[in-house]
Amino acid sequence: MLRWLRKLRSLPAIPDAAWQATLARYPFLAERPPAQVEQLRLLAAEFLRDKEFHGAHGFAITDEVALSIAAQAVLPVLHLSGGLAWYDDFVGVVVHPAEVVAPRQVMDEAGVVHEYEEVVAGEAMEHGPVMLSWQDVLASGVTSDEGYNVVIHEFAHKIDLRDGAANGCPPLPSGFGGTHGARAAAAAWTAVMEPAFEAFREKTIVAERFGGQTPWLDDYGAESISEFFAVACEAYFVNRSRFAQEEPALLRLFDEFFLGQRAG
Repeated sequence: MLRWLRKLRSLPAIPDAAWQATLARYPFLAERPPAQVEQLRLLAAEFLRDKEFHGAHGFAITDEVALSIAAQAVLPVLHLSGGLAWYDDFVGVVVHPAEVVAPRQVMDEAGVVHEYEEVVAGEAMEHGPVMLSWQDVLASGVTSDEGYNVVIHEFAHKIDLRDGAANGCPPLPSGFGGTHGARAAAAAWTAVMEPAFEAFREKTIVAERFGGQTPWLDDYGAESISEFFAVACEAYFVNRSRFAQEEPALLRLFDEFFLGQRAG
């Protein structure tokens, strides 16, 4: 890694050439207002200062790798109160050259444990590191039309897990949705999120089993409401206009949470 990145403990400015190359690689970052782009740059520098990157299977962590991930990871917390404090439950970011085959275990209703393998492009563990496939991180530069972004997906999981529960409902600010109290805020969130998830899951089932139209959002979101939240966050941040067409109710919900903007 280059000298400027090694010295980020003192938080120097990210070199212009490196930053401009990142914006060119991920146009959905560059499309934001100039003031927001500059905020992203500062937050990305903080992220690089505070997190530790590790390459798996001999993968080399270069400045390009670290900055590409940092610039995308900070996007969801750009306007959130607390900023990078949303990510303070972990330090490590593990980068694999490509997708990983991960062993899984699941217990059925009869108490029988089933073991299987799943191919994953990323994974976020509560109080643990974030794992990412560099191949998929790079692909995020050209998949915004599809609403796909593995970095935002995994860091959305971190935001969801902030209160210890992977339930598609992050910790909400006081007064969210015009409510009083945490329970009422969560109920207001759930009143929008759950119907959106159920409708999406139904569309996915119809598409898979009966040849219906394939939903625009990644069908992995049908796995659970927490995966739906992460998939929806991907699309919201990289292709707002299409997301607004597909999920207008979620757009308003996310705008209030991520931007602090309530619909009039």
